[in-house]
Amino acid sequence: MAIKEEKKLYIETLGCAMNVRDSEHIIAELGDKENYVITSNLQEADLILVNTCSVREKPVSKLFSEIGKYNLQKKEGAKIGVCGCTASHLGKEIFRRAPYVNFVIGARNVSKISTAVNTEKFLSVDIDYDESDYAFGEYRNNLYKAYVNISIGCDKQCTYCIVPHTRGDEISIPSELIVKEAQKAAQKGAKEIFLLGQNVNNYGRRFSSSSHETMDFSDLLNRVSEIQEVERIRFTSPHPLHMDDKFLETFASNPKVCKSMHMPLQSGSTHILTQMKRGYTKEWFLNRALKLRAMIPDVSISTDIIVGFPGESEADFEETMDVIRQVKFEQIFAFKYSPRPLTKAAEFTNQVDVEIAAQRLERLQSLQDEILDEISERKRDKVYAVYIDELRNSGFLAGRTDNNALVQIKGDEELLGQTINIKITNPKRLSLYGERVL
Repeated sequence: MAIKEEKKLYIETLGCAMNVRDSEHIIAELGDKENYVITSNLQEADLILVNTCSVREKPVSKLFSEIGKYNLQKKEGAKIGVCGCTASHLGKEIFRRAPYVNFVIGARNVSKISTAVNTEKFLSVDIDYDESDYAFGEYRNNLYKAYVNISIGCDKQCTYCIVPHTRGDEISIPSELIVKEAQKAAQKGAKEIFLLGQNVNNYGRRFSSSSHETMDFSDLLNRVSEIQEVERIRFTSPHPLHMDDKFLETFASNPKVCKSMHMPLQSGSTHILTQMKRGYTKEWFLNRALKLRAMIPDVSISTDIIVGFPGESEADFEETMDVIRQVKFEQIFAFKYSPRPLTKAAEFTNQVDVEIAAQRLERLQSLQDEILDEISERKRDKVYAVYIDELRNSGFLAGRTDNNALVQIKGDEELLGQTINIKITNPKRLSLYGERVL
């Protein structure tokens, strides 16, 4: 059998951690089946891929800017492919706007990448395609931390969100595949497992076959924690609606589950949450968040917030600010609302003026900066166990505490993959700096 000639792959990944994992799957598939190896040099690439995001408007605009630039810079004969969420919702429109693109595959069609590179103008954007039983090859960008998908798609119908239209209905990946993947990664040195899904704590709602073992997310967390080599388990994103007591108790009691929780608030106004179709109230969110604080004093809680959602009044915005003051989030990802195609909110006639939305976002960020200054200063001179998993510039290493604070320290590569004690000497809002304590 003839050996395939080695080819070079350049890939740009936009968006969330799930896109990062999809890109790793693409790299593994092309490496195993088509003999591609990764390159960071665009000009030498035989294949250029952009794995896209469509949650917000900016990444979509960036797509056509990027692939236009790549088309001018690529070597003769190199192919360009577009993958991911924007591919799912634009489909053949990408060929019309960028006729030099060779193929388009959607976020639910990653396993077809080998066929795509060998078929001119290949198009596959089926959001009902089921890859939940597909066993991808092994490839990871980081040897010390492993992303593992536990579900595909989303059954929620949030009025601002395009994800159900790009990733389809929610299907849980069989637990045996998840555990096997986590075991392989751990045996190769990944002491931290990061479980991924649109609504991870809704795990087990639907499988592709009745033959798969049924379990909920709390049980899955416990199952993964039984892997001896795994020291830490993280996950994103849980949905506040599914934060029942069993889930919170498992989170609090399992020593391998890191004590950082991402709780996407979106708005502190029950009225706006109803318009968003989030399924919970301000009171429910506060109850869950403050219960977490009571159960785990050192827990870290992060969130997502949309400012200027259609119909948001000043009083609605103040409700959001009230939640921020009460919960004191360690991290907030806040954005101005932008209408997305195929979503209900894009049709709402009560859009908020962009200047008002911008002013509200600035006020929110100012409040959060005050909270972060207070939180970070409390960490001065404290000692934390930090799992070192990243090499940074200028001789710095980076890692995270159990409750997800980013810590940087001067050190050598030999510390990668180790958990060490670090005393915080210079706390900043977004990163803590310290010295190793022996």
